[in-house]
Amino acid sequence: MSRSFNTAGPCQEDVHYTLSPTLRLPSLERLIAQRNYFVIHAPRQVGKTTAMLALAKQLTDSGKYTAVMVSAEVGAPFSQDISGAEDAILGAWRDNISFRLPPEMQPPDWTTMPSGQKIRSALQIWAQASPLPLVIFIDEIDALQDLALISILRQLRDGYPNRPKAFPQSVGLIGLRDVRDYKVASGGSDRLNTSSPFNIKVRSLTIRNFNAEEVAELYAQHTQDTGQIFTPSASALAFELTQGQPWLVNALAKEIVEELVTDESIAITPEHILTAKEIIIQRQDTHLDSLAERLRENRVKAIIEPILAGLELGNVPNDDIQFLIDLGLCKMDTQGGLAIANPIYREVLPRVLTLTPMASLPQIAPSWLTAEGKLDTQALLKAFLEFWLQHGEPLLKSASYPEIAPHLVLMAFLHRVINGGGTLEREYAIGRDRMDLCLRYGEVILGIELKVWRNRKVDPISKGLEQLDGYLAGLGQDEGWLVIFDRRDNVAELAERLKTEIHTTPMGRRITVIRA
Repeated sequence: MSRSFNTAGPCQEDVHYTLSPTLRLPSLERLIAQRNYFVIHAPRQVGKTTAMLALAKQLTDSGKYTAVMVSAEVGAPFSQDISGAEDAILGAWRDNISFRLPPEMQPPDWTTMPSGQKIRSALQIWAQASPLPLVIFIDEIDALQDLALISILRQLRDGYPNRPKAFPQSVGLIGLRDVRDYKVASGGSDRLNTSSPFNIKVRSLTIRNFNAEEVAELYAQHTQDTGQIFTPSASALAFELTQGQPWLVNALAKEIVEELVTDESIAITPEHILTAKEIIIQRQDTHLDSLAERLRENRVKAIIEPILAGLELGNVPNDDIQFLIDLGLCKMDTQGGLAIANPIYREVLPRVLTLTPMASLPQIAPSWLTAEGKLDTQALLKAFLEFWLQHGEPLLKSASYPEIAPHLVLMAFLHRVINGGGTLEREYAIGRDRMDLCLRYGEVILGIELKVWRNRKVDPISKGLEQLDGYLAGLGQDEGWLVIFDRRDNVAELAERLKTEIHTTPMGRRITVIRA
């Protein structure tokens, strides 16, 4: 049986296509040799657990260390019960260590340790009994919260001076976030905001995504097993859409080879990649769903909302920016600005935010389709104006991001349009002061630019026409829409100001300007 693309849990080489697990890890051997404690933080589904399991085995096999990866996740339900958390964690450690280390390296009995010090005491007697220096990687450490988390961090710090004879030579904490973002209900804050009580860490490190060559190499393993080819252009597009995010890379390929193109004699092309992208976005698999859940958090909203609106970030704390980077939602682009991490996430975020407005939409007859089922853009314009006049402003209240509420309601309307078989693409970024949409339905391509007229600002029409020129040029279109949402205070009633105008761009394109 051939291997498969993995989208759930750690990779296993005998059943999954996998690259070298430690290839993307920063070099840790020196840190470990120097008896350092450190943090490895990276988003979910990038291969942290797979890599740390492999590194622990590699260190043990070297004959220099007793190394193992364990998890703190089972202690999560005991955030206010230190003893309960310790018992759950040590029980899980004992079970996992019995499978991962030979008998001579396993710990002595630690069931009689005193509460409140069980982790420190257990690691102490194990380090003393181990024939080799002890190295421990603690996965899912940030699943712990409050009293349990602080107690365990303090126990690690308390034993730290006794390494390596009476405490692990090196400890790595593995999780989504750096130590300062571990959740605690203390001091009026919901996070530590500092590495204390784990101020013994030397470094905070992360695991990078796949590069383009590694994506091609992973896909080539499928070719080696089955003979089915991923064309170079398909692999390149997969990297472009995912920016090497490992779960996305695997999810695209898995959808294609197991659902879309099961005939192994058919080569995988960019068209298959695009189809798979739409499927996994619409399906909202667990990874994408958990990512979208983050949009509810206030400090995530404070950054994502201006990005979607094309505004400047303003006075956002550096820690909050780093938090979104650590979560994998954002990255620093080549020009040094903050951007959504990859094109698939860039599609997911506004789609998630349009779910509530979409659920609030009234029944709308598809009057924009001809008798032959083709999109009539003039009929679509008429339908949108009627919809906006009757339902637009009331629906703005259903949007969870007020700064882009008009954008979300318009996109909800357009999603109703494309349900018959079209697509809607979005482009947005910090400082662009606009959002661009491309509606594709059959042979029809409609480029739309959204702008907001805010208080103390001039009419954005001139800038909008100039910007829309460039967007339509990229789409190869000579006509498009410019939608200007007037969000100034004390403007006329919608029925008075809702209208359309025909304008010409500096490059001679014909634009329908919609003033809403």
